[in-house]
Amino acid sequence: MSSRATSLCFAIVCLLLAVPTARSQQGQLDGLVDREMPSLLSTYKSLHAAPELSHHEEKTSAFVAGQLRSLGYTVTDHIGKYAGHPEWVGYGVVGVLKNGAGPTVYVRTELDALPVEEITGLPYASKVRTKDDSGREVGVMHACGHDIHMTSFLGTAKLLAELKDQWQGTLVVLAQPAEEAISGAKSMLDDGLYTRFPRPDYVLALHDSPGLEAGKVGYTPGYAMANSTAVDVILRGIGGHGSAPQAAKDPIVEAAQFILAIQTIVSRENSPFDPAVVTVGSIHGGTRYNIIPDEVRLQLTIRTYKEEVRQHILASLQRIAQGIATADGIPASLAPSVIASDSEYTPAMYNDPPLTLRLAEVFKRALGADNVAEMPAVMASEDFGRFGLENRQIPICQFSLGAVDGAKLVESRRTGVPLPGLHSNLWAPVPEPTLRTGVKSMTSAVLDLMKK
Repeated sequence: MSSRATSLCFAIVCLLLAVPTARSQQGQLDGLVDREMPSLLSTYKSLHAAPELSHHEEKTSAFVAGQLRSLGYTVTDHIGKYAGHPEWVGYGVVGVLKNGAGPTVYVRTELDALPVEEITGLPYASKVRTKDDSGREVGVMHACGHDIHMTSFLGTAKLLAELKDQWQGTLVVLAQPAEEAISGAKSMLDDGLYTRFPRPDYVLALHDSPGLEAGKVGYTPGYAMANSTAVDVILRGIGGHGSAPQAAKDPIVEAAQFILAIQTIVSRENSPFDPAVVTVGSIHGGTRYNIIPDEVRLQLTIRTYKEEVRQHILASLQRIAQGIATADGIPASLAPSVIASDSEYTPAMYNDPPLTLRLAEVFKRALGADNVAEMPAVMASEDFGRFGLENRQIPICQFSLGAVDGAKLVESRRTGVPLPGLHSNLWAPVPEPTLRTGVKSMTSAVLDLMKK
């Protein structure tokens, strides 16, 4: 037999031997997940019933830190520095589990909830009410699924601690505060995340999805979520009596002109091949029916994938605001102001394509090919992308976790009647299959990246 034929036979034998081994590993993983399900469901319901707002995740952070310590991780808590907000406490948590030489893999979850009053009627529904940072009393709800994420994260951390004979390297599990305020990832990086702890070779996360059946996962190579910029606009005028508009300069009319004019930025100034969104989310001006106010304040959100598109939109907002003010005869001393927030900004999330496609194959082996789908990019935003650093220095991947009853999803698509989505006061993931899939998929991903 030739050496080439011998090598081919050897490769085939190795492949055949590897198939039962892989099946055995998946069988072991299934058994461990089965064993943990009652505990995971209990944890999920407890977290769901006790949400905390961004920058106030004190009890949630302490719970996660305590759980990780009990699993043998070396835990550091109270991580996070918020520039310009010394009153905010950093509630980030990092757990480290070293297991010999090998890659460093981070697994991330979020801790915070939203100022939403839950009306799901679930027996474990949140009844929490508190005051937000502006002093308003609000309901609080895990309306974005961070309770699902935390529970899957803790289940994954436990299984990987038990399966140390199947991986090597350094596992870092990271619980991030203030994702909803898109300030938590930056706060942890600003507090020395990658210098105080091992620098990652890969960073992984998952996010529940209202558009995917529970039991399935989705992946999106490349751009997956847009950047987000909050913009404050002040349009100034000269107040007066509503019966004598000729003696005033009406900023409400100015605001109406501005809102209509900026609709052409995306449709007429931007390439259709570069997705972008400009939305006015808030407008406030005036106090009574018959009073022309001195100013109108607007709050906008901008979403793009490319930084150059974001900068063009910001410049266009300034140009249009100033142009309308000039056309309306507003004095230079009352020029409009267009200010992009430094704190409420996050870059686009770019899933490293080779890493993402590698994990897609892992998921297909773990869950079955029919339970893995490529998903389109969306214009929603979140700050997970910051963990890849500027110029995509570190490969990252956030994958989608199906969380919806399959029959209801099919019916919704048939009728066109939408199901509750993320940030809805009716958002209610199907816990058991969602958590089972979350733990199994993330554990399988880490085991592949850190396999011996």
